[in-house]
Amino acid sequence: MEFPASDPGFVHQQPTWEGWNGWAGNRSPACTADAFPTPFPGSGYHIHPNGAPQNGPTPSSPPGYDLHPNGFPQNGPTPSSPPGYHLHPNGFPQNGPTPSSPPGYHLHPNGFPQNGPTPSSPPGYHLHLNGAPQNGPTPSSPPGYHLQPNGVPLVGPSALPDSYWSPHQPYCNGVYKPLPDTRSPAQMSLEDINSHDIPTSPVSSPKSESRYGLDPQLLPSVVQVMNEDRAQWEGKIFATEHKSCVPPLSSTSCTLEDRGNATARFIRCTSYNFPIDAQSAQQSHLPLAAILCPLARPENDERPVPACNAGECVKGCGACGAFMSPAMSWQDCGQRFYCPFCGKLTEVPWQSYQPTNKGQRVDREKRPELSLGSYEILETQKGEPAVLLLAIDVTAVAIRSGQLDFICQQLCTLLLSLNGEKDDAQSCLRVGLITYDSRIHLYDLSPTLSRPRMMVLTNTDELELPVQEGLLVPLKDCRHTVESILQQIPLFDVEMQDSSGSQDFPIQAGLKILQAADCPGKLLVFHSSPLTENLEKQNSLGFFSSSKPKSIFQAPDSSASLAKACVSQGCSVQLFVFSQPDVGGAWPGHVPFLTGGRLICYNSLQSQLERERFHGDLRRSVETDIAYRAQLRVFVSKELRVSGCHGAFLGGPESHCVVMAALDWHTALAFEFTHSKSLDETRGVAIQAVLSYSGSGGERRTRVHTVSLACSHSLMDTFRTSQAETLLTFYCKKMYSAALDTPLQCLREELQTEITEALACYRKHCCTTSVSPGQLVMPQFLKILPVYINSLRKSEVLLPGLRSSVHQRLQLRSITLSMDTRSTVAQLYPLVLPQLVNTDGDSVPSVDAVLRCSSSSLLSDGLYLLYSPLALILWVGSQVSSQALTQLFNTSSFLSLTSGEMKPPALDNPLSVSLQKLISTLQSYAAVTLK
Repeated sequence: MEFPASDPGFVHQQPTWEGWNGWAGNRSPACTADAFPTPFPGSGYHIHPNGAPQNGPTPSSPPGYDLHPNGFPQNGPTPSSPPGYHLHPNGFPQNGPTPSSPPGYHLHPNGFPQNGPTPSSPPGYHLHLNGAPQNGPTPSSPPGYHLQPNGVPLVGPSALPDSYWSPHQPYCNGVYKPLPDTRSPAQMSLEDINSHDIPTSPVSSPKSESRYGLDPQLLPSVVQVMNEDRAQWEGKIFATEHKSCVPPLSSTSCTLEDRGNATARFIRCTSYNFPIDAQSAQQSHLPLAAILCPLARPENDERPVPACNAGECVKGCGACGAFMSPAMSWQDCGQRFYCPFCGKLTEVPWQSYQPTNKGQRVDREKRPELSLGSYEILETQKGEPAVLLLAIDVTAVAIRSGQLDFICQQLCTLLLSLNGEKDDAQSCLRVGLITYDSRIHLYDLSPTLSRPRMMVLTNTDELELPVQEGLLVPLKDCRHTVESILQQIPLFDVEMQDSSGSQDFPIQAGLKILQAADCPGKLLVFHSSPLTENLEKQNSLGFFSSSKPKSIFQAPDSSASLAKACVSQGCSVQLFVFSQPDVGGAWPGHVPFLTGGRLICYNSLQSQLERERFHGDLRRSVETDIAYRAQLRVFVSKELRVSGCHGAFLGGPESHCVVMAALDWHTALAFEFTHSKSLDETRGVAIQAVLSYSGSGGERRTRVHTVSLACSHSLMDTFRTSQAETLLTFYCKKMYSAALDTPLQCLREELQTEITEALACYRKHCCTTSVSPGQLVMPQFLKILPVYINSLRKSEVLLPGLRSSVHQRLQLRSITLSMDTRSTVAQLYPLVLPQLVNTDGDSVPSVDAVLRCSSSSLLSDGLYLLYSPLALILWVGSQVSSQALTQLFNTSSFLSLTSGEMKPPALDNPLSVSLQKLISTLQSYAAVTLK
């Protein structure tokens, strides 16, 4: 990320930062885009006077910023172009040998380092108000943003190429052609400086160019692609036809209409025109995959998924088990149909027979299974409804911390709201209560008892329930009993409580209760004592017990077995942690994330912001609709097979079938396909995802999503119907899943190789115009793919920064693995939303107005909201009008603003109202309360 010119007159401050999501961390910048791909500090909206770090080491270039393909770091000698070599934007000569790369780096054709260490920024420098270094070495920026210490682009015979990029240069078939520049280097430097209005503001940045004289603004822009797609589809209706075409981007607000193919809310494919055979697919180096989000919410007044009774639906294929869909082709006047998933014919029972007209049944429009790509089947069988279990840490540490009182108050408020709902299902919800230290305390909540009875289990290794009746009672019958217990918990005698308690104890006890009742449920665990690891169950040889590759991301055997038991029972664990982990201690998130739950951490509950965040997370955990005991099966055309599945779940023996304890509307999985033989171009490709699950009321449902794609002999069709954001989501899930047993360096090199080979294939087989050897050729929909892939390569999971801890990386990997396409893109390429402030201080913020993730986009007189799925940052320029500061912060002085976590006050003026509305909109996209 580029930094503006320095201001020697600014005296920097040194604030103290809190760690992200409850974990201890080093000092962290508040408002630079460097912080976005990594977890954010604090728990509110972070405001920094200039958006640049004031002190501390600088991490390596963040993911998601438009990077120059040459991959050179900023510091160090500038590679000059040898005489007679004409350098193109990708940094390669038109003829002759490739210029040498920095020591230890071997450049691949795409410009990424092939091997050797990743360049990181120099340790320790202090920034002025405008973000330039005050002393120490020059901070490094993402490759391609090359500035001199004074912020003026490097000019001279050794760095100025014989050609430059013009905004009016011709564009044809994805090929950018440079225009010659007849000016001398000195003339070019003087004219460039005089022709641009270089502001004297300490925060303003001059026009930045790379060492080859390239303006980064002329490189492929993620924001430009988003804006072009938004201009094409904003407010319009995109209808899916039988052979699906490329849908709008996930960031575009439009209405998706199902006309025989599942919409992109549920299924997004890496390409909507598959290669016809395995050789072509391997040659293209594009993965054939689908991103599935089975329970995605409809948006923009879209029609919800229709439901029909199981007895009324037309039965699917009797050979392979695929469900009825528009992909089935009817034969013999409707007496039988052809299944594309197994290639066999199935007879239609006489009870379901209807004649056909032009190959379609006459009752097609009346039946969702015949006319729609997505529908749901209500099964006749019904199981036990889901329950809610509350497990509270009552160790001496938890009682002394003073957090128990607030936790119990919030739980009483939550139960009162659930009992007061008009919906009978909420008031009939069965609840149970557990407290624990080194022992387990169970409570008999039977309404027939005059007072609740507590049972203490001291043998935690082999838990056995003393009773089964009364542990789960309908909320309407036991609310007052539970409230009385919650009021007494903070009054427990500290001397009578143990000082240690394992976070696994309540999970084991809750699982026993669910197994005894034979029902699924949510288990909310509130843990305040220091995190511990069950060392007694660990092998004495520890990390070196086998020759199997080890990784910090692998779950311990005890956690994996506990998660497996929870999955089979349908127990979703939500773990709320209020303690700081010890360095090198256990990470408690394996079981929650593998069971469809979450790990949510807090520094403490002493600040008002932390308490508000806990209140929002608690209500969201209880009120979010969840599918329990979920089984997802994927069917694909008989010429293809499912070769891999990636996501936050426990792997099984079959890649086409995934079993999960719980699933919500945020969760997405990636399925990869491989050719088993050549496809039939006339039939195309059919993909069907079938999700069988139990609702909160115990009803059994089956949701079916089907999409039909085309296939072609031409690789041009495959590239033209691919989308960069879907490929980014797939690669992210695949690489993060492979991090369990593959070295991170190998994963980064694999990403580099895949994108290089894919672009080389397009250049060789799909480019119809003649290009010189140094020109970078990219298809229209994939021109931002190098930016996305480089963002993934430099993410905290695959390339840890100076401030990233092991716990932060574990947390970030687990959260990102379950994200859908929109959240994954925003996580790796955060949104910079300008708040358009006029002279009167009014603002018209919009989630649609997005700027490039670059410090040059942040003006000194502007307000910007920076968004990722985990945090929000409000960047305030030093020259913002006093009217805007008054309307937003109720102060007219910029110096009175304090950097750090905060919540903008809700004031009665246009600027404050519009900002609060924008924050609410962004919060609706997130799975947790934004910090």
